[in-house]
Amino acid sequence: MLYTPPPVDPKAPPVRVNLLSDTQTRPTPAMREAMARAEVGDEQVGDDPTVNALCERVADLLGKEAAVFMPSGTMCNVTATLVHCRPGDEILAHETAHIIAREGGAHAAIGGFQVTQLKGPDGQFTPETFRKALHPRTRYQPPQTVVSVEQTANIGGGTIWKKAALDEIVAIAKQHGLVTHMDGARLLNATVATGISPRDMTAGWDSAWIDFSKGLGAPIGGVLAGSRAFIDAVWQWKQRLGGSMRQAGICAAACIYALDHHVERLADDHANARALARGLSQIAGIEVQEPETNLVFFKPDGTGIAGDKMVAALRHRGVMLAMMDGRIRACTHLDVTASQIEETIGHVREIVRGV
Repeated sequence: MLYTPPPVDPKAPPVRVNLLSDTQTRPTPAMREAMARAEVGDEQVGDDPTVNALCERVADLLGKEAAVFMPSGTMCNVTATLVHCRPGDEILAHETAHIIAREGGAHAAIGGFQVTQLKGPDGQFTPETFRKALHPRTRYQPPQTVVSVEQTANIGGGTIWKKAALDEIVAIAKQHGLVTHMDGARLLNATVATGISPRDMTAGWDSAWIDFSKGLGAPIGGVLAGSRAFIDAVWQWKQRLGGSMRQAGICAAACIYALDHHVERLADDHANARALARGLSQIAGIEVQEPETNLVFFKPDGTGIAGDKMVAALRHRGVMLAMMDGRIRACTHLDVTASQIEETIGHVREIVRGV
C-alpha cells in the first residue's frame, strides 16, 4: 500500500520518549475534563456555544473580524487559498512551505493553482526575493494572487520570521495587489519566543490561523481568521470539503483549555529544544542547527552513522524521531520532559560510541 499508514510493528519496543512531532501530544487529564464538561450544539448550524466562543477568542487574539473552526491546519490553508484564488492563479511561497511539501498537492488538485517556490535559507525568503519574483499582469502569465509565509518555518528548523520582514512583505504585496496569508501552525511558538503579541505578528495579513493539535496539546483543530466576508466564503468550502461538523464543542473546549493553560508553557519546549541541541552538539561528528523554537534538526553523518540508521537505532531504544529534508528532526512538546531530553542525548552518545 502506498498511502495507508502502516500498522504499528508489534515487535517494536514501547515508545518512552516521543520526539516525532508536537502532533504526538495527548490531552492532559484536565483538558479531557474540560472536553467532557463542554456545552455543545450543532456547529453546522451555528449553535454550538463552545465553538462560537473559541472562534470569537481567536479572532480577537489575531486582530481579525471573524474566525472559523477547522478539523485540521491543512484545511485552513486549503480553504483559504480556495477563497483567495481562482483556477490558474499563482501563489508565492517558500520552496519548503507546508502548502507545497506536506498537503498532498491539494492546492493544485482542488483549486488548480500554481505555487511558485521562492528560495531562501532556513525556510524563509527575503522581501527582495519576493519582489524579484513579481511580474507585470499579462495574459501570458498566471495572475499572482497570494503570498504565503509559514510561521514558524518547519523544515527551515522552526525558525521565526522577523516582524520587520513580515511587514515589508505585506507592504510589497499590497503595492502589487496580492493577498497575504500566514500559515500559523506554530505561530504561538513564535510569539512566545519573541514576546510579540499574536495580533501584532499577524497585523496586515489578510488571513491567518493557529493550530491547536501541535504544541498546544489539543487532539484536533485549527482556527482560521480574517475578514467577515472572507470567513463567510470559507464556510462554503468548509461545507464542500466535509469540514462542517456537529457537536464540535467537545473539541473546541480542548482548544479553549489550551489557550488558557498551554501557551506560556511553550517556553518550556523551547528550553528543552535548546538543551537537546546543546547536548547533541557536544558529540563529535554531529551537526546541529541552533533551534529558535521547539524543533531541533541535526545530522549525525560525521559520526559515520547515517541519519536513517540513527533514527532506527534510537527507535530500538524507545526514542522516536523522524527524518525530514535529509536531516533528523526532533520536536519537543508538553509530553517531553527535561529528563527525557537528557536520556535521548545519552542514547545518541552510546550509539555513536557503538555501545
